[in-house]
Amino acid sequence: MSSDSSPSTPTQFAPNSTKEETISLKVEFGGGLELLFSNERSHKLNVPASVQIPSGETKPADITFLIRYLRDTLLKEREELFMENETVRPGILVLVNDTDWELEGEGEYALQNGDEIVFISTLHGG
Repeated sequence: MSSDSSPSTPTQFAPNSTKEETISLKVEFGGGLELLFSNERSHKLNVPASVQIPSGETKPADITFLIRYLRDTLLKEREELFMENETVRPGILVLVNDTDWELEGEGEYALQNGDEIVFISTLHGG
C-alpha cells in the first residue's frame, strides 16, 4: 500500500479488503445531472469488484453500490436531486449498456468490467 493515499471519506459501504480486484466502468450523466458531478458528462471509474454487506459477508458490486459510490466520491452538491431512499430519484433514467436497468434487475444488477452506466434526468424545468 502507498503511504501517500488521500484520506478516505466516510461511506455506508466497505470495499472487500481481502481482494484488490476492481471493475472498470464508464459512467455518463445527461439531462442536467452532469451539473451535479463537476459539470462532467463522462467519467471512467475503477470500483471494487466486491463489497462487504452489513452481515460481514461480501457480494459482487452492483448498481445500488455504484449509486452510493457516486454520491460519496463524485457528487458535488444537492444529493436530493440525484438520490431518494437509497436509489436514484424518480425521473432519472438509468441505462446499463444501452438497456433500461429495469430489464437488468435495477439496483441488483452485478457490475461487469467494461460496463457503461448512463444516468439521464428526464425532468426539466420550464
